[in-house]
Amino acid sequence: MRDLNYQLKQLCRNCREGSHGTQSKREHMLTLIANQLHAMGYRGMSDHSLKPKHIEALIKQWFAEGLSTGTIKNRMAAIRWWAQKVNKQNVVARSNEHYGIPDRRFVTNETKARTVTSSQLDKIRDEHVRMSLELQQAFGLRREEAMKFQPSFADRGDHLVLKASWTKGGRERTIPVRTVAQRDLLNRARRLAGLGSLIPSNRNYVQQMRVYEGNTLRAGLSQMHGLRHAYAQNRYEELTGRKAPAAGGPDSKSLNRELRELDREARLTISRELGHEREAVTAAYLGR
Repeated sequence: MRDLNYQLKQLCRNCREGSHGTQSKREHMLTLIANQLHAMGYRGMSDHSLKPKHIEALIKQWFAEGLSTGTIKNRMAAIRWWAQKVNKQNVVARSNEHYGIPDRRFVTNETKARTVTSSQLDKIRDEHVRMSLELQQAFGLRREEAMKFQPSFADRGDHLVLKASWTKGGRERTIPVRTVAQRDLLNRARRLAGLGSLIPSNRNYVQQMRVYEGNTLRAGLSQMHGLRHAYAQNRYEELTGRKAPAAGGPDSKSLNRELRELDREARLTISRELGHEREAVTAAYLGR
């Protein structure tokens, strides 16, 4: 193992901050960053070798790859964490704007909803990944939640209970089971996972994440976070009887007082089901 890869891995192991999922993602991103620096010709680096030229080169590479603003910002957060741990904060600009990284647009009436068809699922070779994708679509789960999902624990008949250790922010939550299709899916998930999770017993979380990413890439699937957007928009239509603004429905300004109250209640319900605490967050999924 190259020095930089090894030292960053040790840094992650010695400085365990955030949830297990956050730690795993950070280590995965820093490993990727170390590999990219090596591929760009920066050889013999250590964890104290980070310089502005390395960051500029990485960002140039990420823009060339067409990565989303959110992905680039997440990687920058990992770099800042690295720099802070080795007391080299000054090599990274405080603002992403310094590097020409645009702000993310959280409120938009353009839909980001995605669906996965049966034919696309058929291209997923790993049955555990395929089941995780189906759960993401049916219940609006995050990718990590759908991978760590234990049907024998979560399935309570008319609702699901997600353990705090599975979720972003470490908040346990419940999601209703509303349809026959959801029930059939959960029954299949139980048969596949038994008493375990949707990470096979011979793999850990990081290994299964790589299997997930490889399978979805080969199947031509991307932006799977859009499955949560689709779930939110479908739930909004169920709860209000009309499409969300992002899906072509009327915007909030055009609603009368009674409909605005119904809109607010629906958004609060959806926010809780998605694992958020604030109604305002739903604007990213539903528009405004």
